[in-house]
Amino acid sequence: MSETWLIVGLGNPGAEYAHNRHNVGQMVLDDLAARVGGGFKSHKAARAQVLEGRLGIGGPRVVLAKPLTYMNVSGGPVSALTKFYDIDPAHVIAVHDEIDIPFDTIKLKLGGGEGGHNGLRDISKALATKDYLRVRVGVGRPPGRMDTADFVLRDFAGPEKKELPFLVGSAADAVEDLIREGLLVAQQKFHPSKA
Repeated sequence: MSETWLIVGLGNPGAEYAHNRHNVGQMVLDDLAARVGGGFKSHKAARAQVLEGRLGIGGPRVVLAKPLTYMNVSGGPVSALTKFYDIDPAHVIAVHDEIDIPFDTIKLKLGGGEGGHNGLRDISKALATKDYLRVRVGVGRPPGRMDTADFVLRDFAGPEKKELPFLVGSAADAVEDLIREGLLVAQQKFHPSKA
């Protein structure tokens, strides 16, 4: 298996979804792409846009990927890319929206349940394991009785828009820390300590 890392930003394709809460994973990938230097290109072996590069000079090799499928069928492109680049699931990082944590919060974990997130469920099925890393970007819960699907398919609200660049930047930092320092160190940095 190669030492390359596959970082997948989950979302839906198309301009109408680009700024939705559900697409925050792809926003983080755009931030990482600016750090790596370069643009995304269509991949020949997977329905995804991909950017290959290194995190910093001489840093770890990464493949940044934005599936061109809808969120609930993200597994196919992820599986195809792990096969193409010979990447073990332990070196896969899924960056995704998470309604179960507050907006402006980032949590990191390895494996576990998908919490009703259909993109993660499809990746777990396609990889035949839940043991891959997740960067969970908090988008908050729907207000009142709003349907969850309606909520995540809406753009961020006014006050959130001001904070969004900081949230996206922090999530990109979390991806880098996961790769460079490992899960436990990164969790200590990003998870607020319980008093």
